[in-house]
Amino acid sequence: MTAVDDRPQTEAPAPRRRPNRLLALLRNSWRQLTSMRTALILLFLLAVAAIPGSVLPQRGVSPERVNQYFIDHPEWAPRLDRIGAFEVFGSVWFSAIYLLLFTSLIGCITPRLRDHVRALRSRPPAAPKRMARLPQHAVLPAPAGGAAAVAEVLRKRRWRVEVRGDEVSAEKGYLKETGNLLFHTSLIAVLIGVALGSWYGWSGNRLLVAGADNAFCNTRQQYAEANLGPQVDSADLPGFCLRLDDFQARFLPSGQPEFFNATVTVDGPDEPTRQADFSVNSPLRLNGANVYLLGHGYAPLIRYTDRFGNSQTSDLPFLTTGDMGLTSEGLAAFPDANVDPGTGQRVPDQQVAFTGIYLPTAPQEAPFVRSEYPTERNPLLNLVAYRGNLGMDAGIPNSVYQLDQRQVNAGKVKEIGTKVLRKGETWTLDDGTTVEFLDTERYVTLSVRYDPGSTILLVSCGFLLVGLMGSLFGRRRRVWFRVLPADPGEGSPTGGSSLMEAGGLPRTDYPGFADEFAQLVTAVGGDDKAAGRAGTDTESSGRASVREGTE
Repeated sequence: MTAVDDRPQTEAPAPRRRPNRLLALLRNSWRQLTSMRTALILLFLLAVAAIPGSVLPQRGVSPERVNQYFIDHPEWAPRLDRIGAFEVFGSVWFSAIYLLLFTSLIGCITPRLRDHVRALRSRPPAAPKRMARLPQHAVLPAPAGGAAAVAEVLRKRRWRVEVRGDEVSAEKGYLKETGNLLFHTSLIAVLIGVALGSWYGWSGNRLLVAGADNAFCNTRQQYAEANLGPQVDSADLPGFCLRLDDFQARFLPSGQPEFFNATVTVDGPDEPTRQADFSVNSPLRLNGANVYLLGHGYAPLIRYTDRFGNSQTSDLPFLTTGDMGLTSEGLAAFPDANVDPGTGQRVPDQQVAFTGIYLPTAPQEAPFVRSEYPTERNPLLNLVAYRGNLGMDAGIPNSVYQLDQRQVNAGKVKEIGTKVLRKGETWTLDDGTTVEFLDTERYVTLSVRYDPGSTILLVSCGFLLVGLMGSLFGRRRRVWFRVLPADPGEGSPTGGSSLMEAGGLPRTDYPGFADEFAQLVTAVGGDDKAAGRAGTDTESSGRASVREGTE
């Protein structure tokens, strides 16, 4: 026979569910990312990451300087280029820090904002049982109106008040957390404004010489340097043209600039032709663009007459060297000179160029290398003549402000002489050709920009400063008042009248809270002696149980 087990059978325990490690990892990662410490670290990393963009030349701002950096540092430049050092603000690693900071701030502010709104809508907490243990404490005669009179005094001083029978609870100082949240929210708005300006904004720089023949129209090809956002196409640029009619400048006796003003003619498709003035601190506001005046200088008018009697005039700007006297350097090239009118063929290796230094106010005696004042008091042009193959027909892009030194080093261009010219003077070269210094024209350096995030940046920076002030100077504190019956004994200091107990607790570091509490007690009780007794028992009561009175 088979034995039968009559003992009750128990169910097998359910297997324990293993926690989802991936979910836990994501939860912990999100908590770390949205912590204030991480936000501060990312903000610091963003500032550090922006340093290469300020130290190294950037393609979107100055592609010529980037090319020159490759020439000067042939070993380091390709390595830096691979990590995006010449396009820092559009690189992957800078964008990653930017987006992480954006996400961290949003994740950090959202729960704090929810808690702050809940705290603003809640009532001040009830008075603690033992107010004598609070940092500030006082006992004073109760006013005639009792708790209602105390509440009225506190409301006049802009305290949030809650009356519970014979107890009054009041709190103040929510401006600190409000300012803190406003500061961080404004920081997010700043990031949004920067992102909008980077994606949908554009900018370009242009040297504009005075004269009707030097009009500039807003197309990408006419900019010396142009930077369009990723979401901007060349066809999106607004259509307008500018012509520089006049430029005025005043300087102090020391050479320091005092006043700049440019007068231009604006021609747009949707508005009539008009004249407009703008200066350094007052840009020209156009539809969809702002024109800023960055600098100015001189463009010498140089006329060259070749061996066949053909004349050409150069009015290219001479770039300033950075001194206060506006000493300028430049190039006047004539690649189409010495073309035989009968055959239409250029005489081989007879292209002509002149490098020069222009001095608005030259010294009375040599050497003529530096101007003494920025206005034209003694204008002088120091020219160096070159002849040969300038290399402008090879299809290789070159600067129009500098002679290609590769042609000089290769012996294809040779120096043929130097000459100092004043306005109206002529120099006859060794082959009978002539060069004449006719006059000068003024030119201005313009920066045309459109930034759709500029308004957001301006408004958010204003709120950011307001929030910062509130965060720094706001002080969170609470006070309580409780009306108690007095001891009817003969030794009672109040003669048997009702007493009031007051207590105060600063929620943040607030050195002046003791004085504020004393003034509040005086206003409530109308007794200077009670104000003097306020807080006298603070040290003896101890601060170990301060947390008991917080809620």
